[in-house]
Amino acid sequence: MEILTPKDLKEKFDDPWIAPYQKVLTLVDKDLVEIVEYHPCVSGSHWVVSQYQRSSDLILSSFRDGNKHVFLAKIGKTPLELKASVNAAGIEEVSVDKDEVKVVHAGLAGAGVGAAMCRGMAQGVKRIELYEVGGGSKLGKAAVVTPRMEKVVIGVDDTDTKEEGATWTMAHNMGMELAKQGFHYLDHVIIQLYPHNPHKTQNCVSVALTFGVNPGEKEKLVEKAVEILKRNTLSDKTAIAVLKGIQVPQDLRIYAEKAKKSMITVEESENVADNLNIELIEVTGAQGKIGALAALGLYDDVEEAVKVYY
Repeated sequence: MEILTPKDLKEKFDDPWIAPYQKVLTLVDKDLVEIVEYHPCVSGSHWVVSQYQRSSDLILSSFRDGNKHVFLAKIGKTPLELKASVNAAGIEEVSVDKDEVKVVHAGLAGAGVGAAMCRGMAQGVKRIELYEVGGGSKLGKAAVVTPRMEKVVIGVDDTDTKEEGATWTMAHNMGMELAKQGFHYLDHVIIQLYPHNPHKTQNCVSVALTFGVNPGEKEKLVEKAVEILKRNTLSDKTAIAVLKGIQVPQDLRIYAEKAKKSMITVEESENVADNLNIELIEVTGAQGKIGALAALGLYDDVEEAVKVYY
């Protein structure tokens, strides 16, 4: 075994057949780890998702969005039965030790190059434990070690008026500003709410923003988000909701689905949030709590999020 930093790898493997990943992040929630990777290619990463999901029992779900692929994995260890073309690559171990996450990747031929050298050169990687180099027809295998991070989802609603503004753009710009302050802005999901709501400005949507944060920085993220919205919102009804962790509680999902199909009161949203220990914050008013909370319930299901129920 050889222990190498991203800098070490770049110096050792300055080769035309190495394509470094852009970024690798690992978000921990109890016995679950969400692995977020930015592949060097765009749709090429779809092959990785397909192979990993088929090969690895540790992976509970996966998806690709552009060159970003995401694996939701459970902590544990399981042997891989790799077979060229069919099960060519996967994850055989996921472990958490204090402030570090270790993910052991293995792959045949080019998949092994990705498992070891390409991932090891990514932003966010502390070091790799290189077991086999890979390439050609050989097996490649390495443990990728990254800092332990946590996931925070912020639901946003009611930032515009009938005269001007747009919640989806204001939320995105807030995410970009927070990214410049050191938080990892991972996703932006638009949630279609009840189209017959008499209080809507027009399209009746709210937004969920997803972030990766270092342990202990969740409150700082929320404080900064509130500051930005107070400065920029055009509405006196703006509110946010905050979900800390990866999984969506079933009652929150039910609430979100109801908010897409019917009217919800502020009191009802407050009761749901209280029962689930989800923070609701009035930035300039209470009305936005309804849509902000609903956004959290569907942040991980983009297909359902955009459906319109007439």
